[in-house]
Amino acid sequence: MAMKIPKSGYGRFMKEGAQHFKGTDEAVQRNIDACVELASQIRSAYGPNGMNKMVINHIEKLFVTNDAATILKELEIQHPAARIIIMATEMQEKQIGDNTNTVVILAAALLENAANLINMGMTPQEVAAGYEQAAEKALEILPTLVVKEATDLKNIEEVRHYLRSAITSKQYDNEDVIADLVAKACVTTCPANSFNFNVDNIRICKIIGSGVHTSKVMNGMVFKRGAEGEIKSANDARIAVYTCPFDLTQTETKGTVLIENADELVNFSKGEESEVEDQVKAIADNGVKVVVAAGKFGDLYLHFLNKYKIMAVRLTSKFDLRRLCRTVGAQPQARICAPAVNLLGHCDTVAVTEIGDENVVVFDKNSETGKVATIIIRGSSQSRIDDVERAVDDAVNTYKALTKDGKLLPGAGAVEIELAKDIESYGAKAPGLEQYAIKKFAHALETLPKAIAENAGMPTTETLTKLYAEHVNGKKTIGIDIWKQETMDAVDNNIFDLYAGKRLAIKLATDAAATILKVDQIIMAKQATGGPKPRGPKPQDEDDEGMA
Repeated sequence: MAMKIPKSGYGRFMKEGAQHFKGTDEAVQRNIDACVELASQIRSAYGPNGMNKMVINHIEKLFVTNDAATILKELEIQHPAARIIIMATEMQEKQIGDNTNTVVILAAALLENAANLINMGMTPQEVAAGYEQAAEKALEILPTLVVKEATDLKNIEEVRHYLRSAITSKQYDNEDVIADLVAKACVTTCPANSFNFNVDNIRICKIIGSGVHTSKVMNGMVFKRGAEGEIKSANDARIAVYTCPFDLTQTETKGTVLIENADELVNFSKGEESEVEDQVKAIADNGVKVVVAAGKFGDLYLHFLNKYKIMAVRLTSKFDLRRLCRTVGAQPQARICAPAVNLLGHCDTVAVTEIGDENVVVFDKNSETGKVATIIIRGSSQSRIDDVERAVDDAVNTYKALTKDGKLLPGAGAVEIELAKDIESYGAKAPGLEQYAIKKFAHALETLPKAIAENAGMPTTETLTKLYAEHVNGKKTIGIDIWKQETMDAVDNNIFDLYAGKRLAIKLATDAAATILKVDQIIMAKQATGGPKPRGPKPQDEDDEGMA
């Protein structure tokens, strides 16, 4: 009988199939390589001239976008170090709603520069300490670079300027159209105390057809469905909202009705009809012109609603029902009854209209302000509309961030160059080994304007040299003009970055990079197996039949 030789080293503690990596070469360098590789995929999508990525996710849905948050979410990346950076971008997306690509590119640039320092003999701990020191200095300098504070968030013209750069990075060429739409929608729904602005009050309705330039804003709500009865419009309408089906309900217990002759049968039907008519008449007597219900409308009820000229609208989503109640000021009823006048909502116009080939019900308030606004997005394809929706989403989140902190920085790469210049000189004066890491932090910040120039097809070294020359002369707001392929004043051209967004991005990127640098061992347990095999992808065209 053969003797079983015991395993040596770390393998003896772990199950068969477990993996273990240790030390600078195996663990740290592997993690850095993975993060740099991830950023290299995303980097070409940075800035207004960023390229789109075509992503097909696990349920075969197609995305064509340059939004880093969407790309990373749909790719379902497994590498643990890369996941740390993705978690940082998710936090950025939750808090600010923009600058996600900045976090990925900056964190990866910090790690790439750290690899050079580690190869020169520095320890990862020293590099991480230097980076944290440099980030503190950067966050100290950042408030001095603020050029403007958004004070009047009810002024559409000013709000447009603040939102443009957030939209330009996603929808270059359509930024003016989308900025107009979002500014109008945000200002319309902004409460008296703008600090209480709610992102959920801006709804989006996507309808294929025409182009982005025909998109518009409605002060109210738009639903992609028709009306149930014959009445298709109502003006100056009182609205009753029900959370139940508008139909005859079955009783809790089973009952038997004994009918002995024809008269009794006729009277039974008449009794039911008169009961329904009394209910609908009571609703009509309260001045109700529109009934909205969460379930189906019964034929008998629909007949009497048409008779009393009441419009019937069915909504299947309870969330839409809540939003509609908020928009029109109605209180939803749990059963069919005639609500008191103070429980009814009011809307200037409720009508079924046709947008493209889609029938929509529009609840429109013809006033300057309202509780909910809907942006109707048009576009030639579904993926185009989805990408415009992401740009709108970023712009609305930018407005939300402005209501919390209105400070603005110059955009177009101006802030990064100014920070890099100041941190470089701070690093030169710093004692100890940290100074090398601080200088590398400054080099990492250059990666962002370099990516903007690279994606715009400009010579990167020459562009950075020009930017540094301007900033050394005290022109702190000079950035990159991708249109004329030269430098320009970002403030004069209304290109702003959010102070809160930039601050959080630097903080998250540094934290992510420092966390990854402080990992010296990777221990992976054997992956659990079992369960059904995943299905292969469907054939994309005739030549791919072998894939199925």
